[in-house]
Amino acid sequence: MSALIEAASKPEFPADIALVVSNRADAAGLARAASAGIATAVVDHRKYAGDRAAFEGAVQANLDVHGIELVCLAGFMRLLSPWFVGRWQDRLINIHPSLLPAFKGLDTHARALAAGAKIHGATVHLVVPEVDSGPIIVQAAVPVLEADTAETLAARVLAAEHRIYPLALRLLAEGRVRVVDGRCLITGAAERDGTLIVPDLAIT
Repeated sequence: MSALIEAASKPEFPADIALVVSNRADAAGLARAASAGIATAVVDHRKYAGDRAAFEGAVQANLDVHGIELVCLAGFMRLLSPWFVGRWQDRLINIHPSLLPAFKGLDTHARALAAGAKIHGATVHLVVPEVDSGPIIVQAAVPVLEADTAETLAARVLAAEHRIYPLALRLLAEGRVRVVDGRCLITGAAERDGTLIVPDLAIT
């Protein structure tokens, strides 16, 4: 979230962060957003006694009030219903700490090490009802080193996440992402030596 706020603070960025919503009142991101002058809201899932529809309805109401057009999940650890996902089809994105479709779900870094993976990374994808399965917008790969622990690998992946999430949001906000046959096609991108190149969008 902080990486998105920082990117959006630049005049040339094509999206504004208009609202940060959390299901936890103690989430550090709320203070970070408030310090940047961004509206915040708390929708405590515990107040809805397991009624996911009511919880998501309250989240949606906040999004409606603020005129939200794109939703970025960042550390939001609750499953979303097909109703909510469908309402935001192709406008709801998430970041996952693995090179999907590998290592869906939790504990991705420990699982990558246990599997002997040599390459790990992060993925920004459109959200679909099936967890960690939506069309991929951007990925970044990092090497797995011999001395890595789950913690050191996680830190390297987190740095990659902070680079690619603003890039994915920019592509989506500029209308450069199209979903064709379940895959994201990026306008202006080309392939060279097996690598997707977007000439005017450097990842730094």
